[in-house]
Amino acid sequence: MDLLQKLLDIVLLPLTLTAILFLLPPFLFLKYLFSLKRNICSENVANKVVLITGASSGIGEHIAYEYARRGAILALVARRENRLQIVANKAQELGSPEVIVIRADVSKDEECKHFIDETMNHFGRLDHLVNNAGVSRVDLFEDSTDIASIMDINFWGSVYSTHYAVPHLRKSKGKIVVISSSAAWLCTPRLSFYSASKAAQICFFESLRAEFGPDIGITIVTPGVTESEMTQGQFLPK
Repeated sequence: MDLLQKLLDIVLLPLTLTAILFLLPPFLFLKYLFSLKRNICSENVANKVVLITGASSGIGEHIAYEYARRGAILALVARRENRLQIVANKAQELGSPEVIVIRADVSKDEECKHFIDETMNHFGRLDHLVNNAGVSRVDLFEDSTDIASIMDINFWGSVYSTHYAVPHLRKSKGKIVVISSSAAWLCTPRLSFYSASKAAQICFFESLRAEFGPDIGITIVTPGVTESEMTQGQFLPK
């Protein structure tokens, strides 16, 4: 009996960790997709104005396509204007009545104000704000050099854009969608700053959920590791 117990002690932990490592990320990603689809599908978004940050690739790009299929009007924001234009063209092919692209860096307060103002000037309303822009750095804490930019983009970027969008979202009884990460609560070595930025983001928007009540809806999505430009060469092989 003691031998069996020792064997289980040796084998069980590695097996459990292996199962978590390989099964949890795809499960969380599928859960994220179903959650996002449910939230979008439960509301008729045809001709509603949706602003998406980080829309030039990855999750943000595909969120744009999902909204486009349902007839939403889009304002796409990212730093790469050429990539945004490609996404905008495809979104219109998929059914979006109108798409504008705005080149901006969400880590800069004044640029966040600019893309909210630009959207309002062009469309006259804002119904959904999708805070998706984010970056990741995979390295040891002691080797980290570009520390501030992770928090500036992942946390402050969503704070700035939300700050300027809130007055308009109140008028439209709109919604904020936050693309966070399971790293906020599944802390992993080499992701200390990324995890911290996402945890701060979730806490911030959970607080806003209580403050806004029914005036502005808030949806927080926490996907696992997702194949995109951001993760290539870091979490997943190229």
